[in-house]
Amino acid sequence: ATDILQPLDIKTFHSLNRIGSPVVSPSQKLALFTTSYYDPTENKNTAYISCLDIYNGNITRLTENTLGTFVSNPLWFDEETIGFLKKGALYKQPLYGNTVPSEVFAPPIAISNVMYRASQDMLTFVASVFPNCTMDECVLVKQRNAMRTDSAMVFDNLWARHWNEWMTMEKPNVFAARLDRTGSKWSVGPETNIAAMLPHTSDPLNRWSVDDYTVSPAGDNMAFVVRPPSDNMTWATNVDIYLASTKHGSRPRLLTGQMNGTASAPTFSWDGRRLAWLQMETPGYESDINRIFIYTLATRKTVAVAYDWDLSPHNLMWSRDNKSLYTVTGSKGRSLIVQIDALTGHRRELTTTGSAASIRPIDDQSLLFVHSDTDKPADIHMLNTQSQAVQQLTNTNAQTLRSVHLSKAEDFWFTGAHGDKVHGWVVRPFGFNRRTTYPLALLMHGGPQQASTQSFSHSQWNPNMYASAGFVTVVINFHGSPGYGQNFTNSVRHKWGDYPYVDLMRGVDYVTSRMRFIDKTRMVALGGSFGGYMANWINGHTDKFCALVSHDGKFSTISGYYGTDELWFPEWDLGKPWDPAGRAILEENNPNAFQLILKRPQSLGAWTMMRRRGVPAQLVYFPDEDHWINRAGNSVRWHTEVLDWITKWTNTSAPYRIR
Repeated sequence: ATDILQPLDIKTFHSLNRIGSPVVSPSQKLALFTTSYYDPTENKNTAYISCLDIYNGNITRLTENTLGTFVSNPLWFDEETIGFLKKGALYKQPLYGNTVPSEVFAPPIAISNVMYRASQDMLTFVASVFPNCTMDECVLVKQRNAMRTDSAMVFDNLWARHWNEWMTMEKPNVFAARLDRTGSKWSVGPETNIAAMLPHTSDPLNRWSVDDYTVSPAGDNMAFVVRPPSDNMTWATNVDIYLASTKHGSRPRLLTGQMNGTASAPTFSWDGRRLAWLQMETPGYESDINRIFIYTLATRKTVAVAYDWDLSPHNLMWSRDNKSLYTVTGSKGRSLIVQIDALTGHRRELTTTGSAASIRPIDDQSLLFVHSDTDKPADIHMLNTQSQAVQQLTNTNAQTLRSVHLSKAEDFWFTGAHGDKVHGWVVRPFGFNRRTTYPLALLMHGGPQQASTQSFSHSQWNPNMYASAGFVTVVINFHGSPGYGQNFTNSVRHKWGDYPYVDLMRGVDYVTSRMRFIDKTRMVALGGSFGGYMANWINGHTDKFCALVSHDGKFSTISGYYGTDELWFPEWDLGKPWDPAGRAILEENNPNAFQLILKRPQSLGAWTMMRRRGVPAQLVYFPDEDHWINRAGNSVRWHTEVLDWITKWTNTSAPYRIR
């Protein structure tokens, strides 16, 4: 009962532990994982590594848990020695006995995404280097650049900036190096740039990069993901996969040259004979359905499996017997584990609730994965793939949440735009009493080709943060959301201001007509990215909300086109401003053209208009953030400002003091 529990307040929410992906040991009996947390009082982040005994459930912390110490990228050198990254350098540490870490590799520039293959005594990693430079030479280039008398950056191609980074001549490359484990002091040999043999790496004006990679279990082959450079990089979604040998400097082989969509998530079978990946096939469409392709190394033939599937998988992992693939896919507001026969494409759902991630097979009948739900933060679980029984192995927030109430999601369906069935859910407020009336908070997801899921998010859009502040919280997966068939996802094209808006308004009408405890005079709507666009759109189309929050949402589709880094997105979804047909679609979906009803949004363009026209509005700006709020301290302030704003305009007394 909530009368003996506390709400999830801002400080508690930000101090929760966050668990990392499990890393299974060579014997498949143990797993490493990171636990990270934020201390709001000291404003410091900490991360440490623990070892889980998969079969008896024992958990042992391995690295120091000192405030402000941060380690990442846990890996196994052998069954008794682990490795990890700390401040860009690689360390090793015995699993038993003396647990003092020692440095293995202190590269001249920071490395990330480190893997180790014992059969080849080989390390692989990613590092950003200048064209035709070794890691040591890159240090000298940086030193020379630091002596420049100007800071100009000159660009001849359109990809000058991507999200929060201006493009430089440094590009992420993938390297391999031999690890000599002789004696107590190990050494790392000269690194080999596996991507250096690509023909375009020597061109400093090409802003390509290695985005991801994987190594075969034997360590003899590597597959990596590269966006090929061209003059159309900002309006093309072509991303390729190359296969390369790690043993010698042979030229990488292009596997996806016949397709011009985005390729991703390569993964080798455990016997190293096949490589699977995900492939979009429609050029220019970043939210196309992912198809599964399998390449056989011996025959160099590629086949598609499960091509008739109408849901889009995310990431892939082979079963230990190499007969099937595991994936996570969005399905009706959940992220479920699905097993796919690698020969026939037959599919079987292995989980049914919440959201799964980070699949790690243990043996032919069991796997580890990370699972969360609306009322449950992420923890490591074990799944029996035959019986589908699930066992929770960690409970990283048991102590903190012992006295905290978290509400569950309650599903509902209604008829939305185009006569289609649309899905949403309600999260009831802290201390819910049916005889009391409550304000409503409508949370609107980004995309638009994204979906809200019944998971525990540590971002600004966790429904329980609004429920804990006293709001009936409503989430709706409007047209464009994946997980309801690809046609439903595709339908939002050219309809940004139409189908999603109709869905949201009908969804709100549906819940308010059936849940009499909702006060229809005290409603707010909040969203980020496309959800922020929709807040701006709502601002010009209805007066049913007391206040709106627009986080990084487009106020003008016209100026937004010219300010974006990824032109493929507005060109596919809406159109080109100089093309008459495209201009008409952009104008039809332009929030700036409909600002007749004035309320209270929060984004720069809309804020300027509001304040100039005398409407109460507030701008919250974080100069050290980008499209997201990444720093924990900034997230604390974001929640404080937003919850204070919506409680003020709905005349709501939160169950705890927000400021």
